[in-house]
Amino acid sequence: MSSGNPIYTSIFTADPSAHVWDDGRIYVYPSHDIFPSRGSDLMDKYHVFSSDNMVDWVDEGEILGADDVSWGRPEGGFMWAPDAAYKDGKYYFYFPHPSDSNWNNSWKIGVATSNKPAADFKVQGYIEGLPGDSLIDPSVFRDDDGSYYLYAGGGGKSFGVKLKDDMMSLDGPPKRFAELADFHEASWVFKREGLYYMMYADNHNGGNQMRYATSDNPLGPWTNRGVLLDPVKNSGTSHGSIVQYKGNWYLFYHNAEISSNGTLRSVCVDQVFFNEDGTIQKVKQTTEGVPAVGPSSKATEVKYRDLVGGTFDEYTAKTEYPVSDKHVTIGGGASKSDTSIENMHVESSYIELSGINGGAGGKALLTVVYASADGGAAFKVDASGDTAGEGYFLSLPGTGGWGNYTGQASRLIDLKPGTDNVIRLNGGMGGANVSLVSVSLVP
Repeated sequence: MSSGNPIYTSIFTADPSAHVWDDGRIYVYPSHDIFPSRGSDLMDKYHVFSSDNMVDWVDEGEILGADDVSWGRPEGGFMWAPDAAYKDGKYYFYFPHPSDSNWNNSWKIGVATSNKPAADFKVQGYIEGLPGDSLIDPSVFRDDDGSYYLYAGGGGKSFGVKLKDDMMSLDGPPKRFAELADFHEASWVFKREGLYYMMYADNHNGGNQMRYATSDNPLGPWTNRGVLLDPVKNSGTSHGSIVQYKGNWYLFYHNAEISSNGTLRSVCVDQVFFNEDGTIQKVKQTTEGVPAVGPSSKATEVKYRDLVGGTFDEYTAKTEYPVSDKHVTIGGGASKSDTSIENMHVESSYIELSGINGGAGGKALLTVVYASADGGAAFKVDASGDTAGEGYFLSLPGTGGWGNYTGQASRLIDLKPGTDNVIRLNGGMGGANVSLVSVSLVP
């Protein structure tokens, strides 16, 4: 039993910060790419994911959004890579967010707190005394003596500073780490066997690499050690965290395997191995992910390999909806012929299925039969049982022609009990002509 990569498929996630808290679970605090793709400028909310065996992951839900930040940019958005810390019974969530419409010169590091690791966070303000220019990607490190350090940086500038006991005030001026080789962004600091490690993204032309440096002091100076992660699939950005859990070391990072779109990324995990001298072996990016470190557990996340390669043999109660079916309607610029629905490339286009039977409720298998001359279109699927309200990504690989109806794309969605479910396929992300939609349940 292994995790598979990517490990979260319910929503698009990036920039994962991983921590192990006292309850024995591992928690990952990523940023959230909004779908359909709105670009990184409009990222505006955070979810948390947790596991007790590295394979079965639970989406704990949304913990914070731009609307919760009273001092934030009026237009919202720009909720980029976050981090979290724990001290004296309280969880601290650190997030970058501009305070002005002139976003690039008004960055703040906001702080929200809760007595729970994945719920009830309230914004307390932001950290005073930090430069506002490109100061993003906060990372908080706890040293063995109980002291905490904040790291942040972007646009080629890397900073670190010790925090006071209130976890929101600076204990001295920020120190800039000019010695880091080709620093771009995405600071992450951890400690192993008395040695401090700084990992970060560089400016590599073929996509960010993750580099690292080491020091005998949490505020440097740092000695550059090289590259530990090559550029990731389909994304020019790279960002991650390294953490130890149940005896193993792991690198959490993101790629764009699911979407083939660099602004719709997904979190992955692979193991980290150290040499005897403390240097890090280059991490191998895998589709298998990592093996389980415990028995099967509760999970809300469908594994990517199951999403794209599953047979779904148990979903045998199938109902087909050809385009002429009374349950099928269109709008937003889509057009219908006798045999297909076209013009789904239009931004507001949609196909809606109403009166759908969800049986006892829960998972259902949605299948779309289509033709596409595009390289990789997609639909956003909305369904009545989607309590998170995020929708589902349905990839539609090209079939070689607009009349070649050999494409068949499936994914699991959630429906309510009963026969009044609605499913909507939203277009605008490449073209695909649809001839048939089916919904299958487990009898």
